[in-house]
Amino acid sequence: MAQSNDTGNAAGSTGQAMVRMTVGIGVLVALTALLVFFAPEGFYPWAKAIHILAVISWMAGMLYLPRLLVYHADAEKGSVQSETFKVMERRLLRGIINPAMVITWVFGLWMAWKIFGFHGGWLHAKIGLVLLLSGVHGYLAGAVRKFAEDRNEKPARHWRIVNEIPTLLMIAIVILVVVKPF
Repeated sequence: MAQSNDTGNAAGSTGQAMVRMTVGIGVLVALTALLVFFAPEGFYPWAKAIHILAVISWMAGMLYLPRLLVYHADAEKGSVQSETFKVMERRLLRGIINPAMVITWVFGLWMAWKIFGFHGGWLHAKIGLVLLLSGVHGYLAGAVRKFAEDRNEKPARHWRIVNEIPTLLMIAIVILVVVKPF
């Protein structure tokens, strides 16, 4: 009986977190719209700042989620530890990683179009690497679903290797953006 209450509390807490996240994103969208309409000449620095903040949030989640999966892979299915990892993974994915990825893409594409006119080899390479990072994001989202259903078949070693992919992509993307080698 206590276990169902814990599950109910976790579900309620998740619902509250989703509401807070939705309100936060709504406020961001409203403030951005006000800025675009009332001060379009000053929008670029704000778009760049929002883009960087979203990238940091996305990368933090993309670096942490595979580490959670490493530990989850070693946890016994159905254990309290496994159930805790499920909640952590779901909240991280839905509350931070997904919204941060969407915001990153929206503001990044706006800048690619408005500031750079989609010109520059470095920009094309960056977009290609961000597409790969988005693919890794999708792979991790699928893994979270499998773990939630106790269907993970990958060992912890697999998730340790996957944990390095976002780091390598991030390094390449930052070099492209800062150095603009081509």
